[in-house]
Amino acid sequence: MVALNMTVDSQTGERAVRFDIDALVIAGWAGRNREAMEHHIAELEALGIARPKATPTFYRVSPSRLNSDPVVQATGENSSGEAELVLIAADGDLFVGLGSDHTDRKVEAYGVTVSKQMCDKPVADRVWPFSEVADHWDSLILRSYVIEDGERVLYQEGSVDGLLDPRDLIKRYTGTDTLADGTAMFCGTLPAIGGVRSFTTFEAEVEDPKLSRTISFRYDTAILEDVG
Repeated sequence: MVALNMTVDSQTGERAVRFDIDALVIAGWAGRNREAMEHHIAELEALGIARPKATPTFYRVSPSRLNSDPVVQATGENSSGEAELVLIAADGDLFVGLGSDHTDRKVEAYGVTVSKQMCDKPVADRVWPFSEVADHWDSLILRSYVIEDGERVLYQEGSVDGLLDPRDLIKRYTGTDTLADGTAMFCGTLPAIGGVRSFTTFEAEVEDPKLSRTISFRYDTAILEDVG
């Protein structure tokens, strides 16, 4: 179990909350738009990563990988992040936040499930009540940026209408309409602009244009030497 200290940012104000997470699920290949998903699959195939046997695929990861640290550590120079919305179930309620499915791409080429366990999964320290975005979910916009050659470069951008609705993901994963308390679920990602690649600085944001608010975060990756 891991404890995440976060701020719930709702239309009625802010409050501090502690989420005790004992299950972490990464929903992979979660595209609603088949064309966009095929594009992402092709990106990863170019890196030697096999096509999934089923879509979506739900990967279980140790919840200890979740954190809101400004710096994470990764072995070697083959890892990278990707922006994803994150559902958190607690006390019979559901919240939505933002995270990065940081993944070792070298390991991913021979075992996606193993690669999901190799790296920390950074998350923003702010969430919204899911009930406040449920009726306009598809209008939410995901973006990410990376630093390359000293320049801030747009890495991902698009509305989440290309991804499966989170209620659909929950039903496919649990067979019910409910996500168990203490569960965090990453909800899928968007294609990378210019292709999937490695970097050491990653920024992500989700914009709610209807309610004029944004959740964002940034982290750096400290590279640990791969000594074989």
